[in-house]
Amino acid sequence: MYRIVALVRPPQSTFELSCAAEVFGVERPGLPTRYAFGVCTEVPGPVATRAGYDMLVTDGLDALDRADTVVVPGWLPTDEPPSPAVVRALRRAHARGARVVSICSGVFALAHAGLLDGRQATTHWGHAQDFAARFPTVRVDPDVLYVDHGDVATSAGAGAGIDLCLHLVRGDQGARYAAQVARSMVMPPHREGGQLQYAAPPHPEQFDGTLAPLLEWATGRLGEPVTTAELAARAGLSTRTLARRFADQLGTSPGQWLLAQRISAARELLEGSDLPLDAVARRVGLSSATNLRRRFLGALGTTPGAYRRAFRATSR
Repeated sequence: MYRIVALVRPPQSTFELSCAAEVFGVERPGLPTRYAFGVCTEVPGPVATRAGYDMLVTDGLDALDRADTVVVPGWLPTDEPPSPAVVRALRRAHARGARVVSICSGVFALAHAGLLDGRQATTHWGHAQDFAARFPTVRVDPDVLYVDHGDVATSAGAGAGIDLCLHLVRGDQGARYAAQVARSMVMPPHREGGQLQYAAPPHPEQFDGTLAPLLEWATGRLGEPVTTAELAARAGLSTRTLARRFADQLGTSPGQWLLAQRISAARELLEGSDLPLDAVARRVGLSSATNLRRRFLGALGTTPGAYRRAFRATSR
């Protein structure tokens, strides 16, 4: 059982807290419970929220000493640094091996604690310029959804917080478990952290057609050698226009999206079947075990065999 503790402060964003609570704190019928979710605050008692009501939080900072993952779901106002007690608690949790995660403006608390010095991080695009000016030792990337270093992870705006939480579940429990959580939330099962934030596109008129039918068609044919040109022809678009639609609506290219779907399908097959690697590769359109290994290593930093060994017991 993984222990997840969210550190809240007034005025707490209820949505950003809910991102973590919904992913880690809800028991779902037919799905084994793998997480215990709790909330703490510096001074236990009523904590004001941005939604106009107070919530009662009974645990103090000592709860962070028992957490496997600490989540900071926003830190507002961002110009108020955490107290020395909060900084010490975050550093202590990180030093003993807890994973420390921020959602949106929560990155400011992590930076004040020195957990991001010399590292890449992200936050909501609206905070990025201020964050970069205040923490010059942190390499802020305002364009991505989330950045995961293993021990520390940061996400962009609140919606990207859900993406990061689901990404962490995939790493903890495997792709199949995470997909079941996502389906119960009526969420896409996975968005890569390197996708662009959906921040005020410069040409809103480009959103003149949904990609949903094309994506559904393509995901049903991952075992076939579908190309970008075929996707464009199916959509009745030029390859250049298709690339622009993908960038606007998905924050990635058609080729990158296809590869991500193939790797995701391969992960599920590796977790839930005994198929040899060549068969897995053919089923997801990666042609051979050699290509599967190369793509897997590039995307996940591990081999298909190592991934299967790590998650086989969990999926069973």
